[in-house]
Amino acid sequence: MTQADTADTADTADTADTAETGQGDADHRDSGPGTWRAGIRRAILIGSHRGPWKRGPVLAATALLLGLFMLLHARIPNRIGNLGSLVETILPWFGLLIPVLLAGALWRRSASAVAALLLPVLVWLHLFGGLLSDKSHAGSDLVVASHNVNANNPDPVGTARDLAAAGADVLALEEITPQAKPLYERELAKAYPYHTVQGTVGLWSKLPLSDTRPVDTRMDVGPLADTKPLAVRMAYTRALRTTVATDQGPLAVYVAHLGSARVNPRAGFWTASRDGGAQALGKAIAAEPNERLVLLGDLNGSMDDRAFDGITSRLRSTQDASGNGFGFSWPAKFPVVRIDQILVRGVKPESSWSLPATGSDHLPVAAGISW
Repeated sequence: MTQADTADTADTADTADTAETGQGDADHRDSGPGTWRAGIRRAILIGSHRGPWKRGPVLAATALLLGLFMLLHARIPNRIGNLGSLVETILPWFGLLIPVLLAGALWRRSASAVAALLLPVLVWLHLFGGLLSDKSHAGSDLVVASHNVNANNPDPVGTARDLAAAGADVLALEEITPQAKPLYERELAKAYPYHTVQGTVGLWSKLPLSDTRPVDTRMDVGPLADTKPLAVRMAYTRALRTTVATDQGPLAVYVAHLGSARVNPRAGFWTASRDGGAQALGKAIAAEPNERLVLLGDLNGSMDDRAFDGITSRLRSTQDASGNGFGFSWPAKFPVVRIDQILVRGVKPESSWSLPATGSDHLPVAAGISW
């Protein structure tokens, strides 16, 4: 090998080493934190240059899902934790997600998300928009009221006086304890000369009552239920039926306090007792021969809940027909759901409203009806 060849070989090796070293340095730089930061900046820059219809795809998809969720609420199954009934109980409150999504869409300047929000807005207005207007009319032939007075009410006397001062012609009370019963009877006697108490529910009236009887809404309704001692059956009586004699003719009045509903981490939305009572009550109403009927009581559920289909298919809610707003009644300090109901058949709802709070954890509800 000549000296020139040796020099050429050395130069070639040096060039290769330099190339490898440069490549290694480049690889080291590419994997450093500075490169990641630069990549993020580039991604943000690219995203900021997207058109308004390409921004916020997640927001747009969420808005569409919310609309479909409310629209198809009846198809949500109850097999898992009674989820369908729970959703229907709080269904109006899903509307609060709309302004949240709108704020996100405006912040992202996403035209697609704003357009997608039209679906949940229209669905919510279709379901509940009618409740936002005042549908009440002045005047009525009869004013009826209902109140769960709460077994732990610290002031039953004050509650009775407040209810008497409200001036309803017919007053239903639920959750009456043996200890409080004589107090309510004494305080309401002057305003209401006629009354009946069956178990834990009662009715006070300015008009005569007749054909009064308990309505069995327990889950064990059947032949064996009638074999239990009368005292035992009465202790569990949570519904009654009576006839109120009005100037326009007889009016069948039902008072009911259905079983409780509970949200349990294991069982989900537990409503077995309530649902069984609703079915029994629905059957009693279906068999009622009197065309004119009023149902008053704490039904422990929203009338949007499918569990009450047997009742709502035969009766109208006075709040839906003649109220102003949602008429939430529980809990009294911050009502979030209407579980105290007044439903009618054969009479016209003229107005529906909530009365001021008493010593109970429920608000009293009232309605004016006419013929």
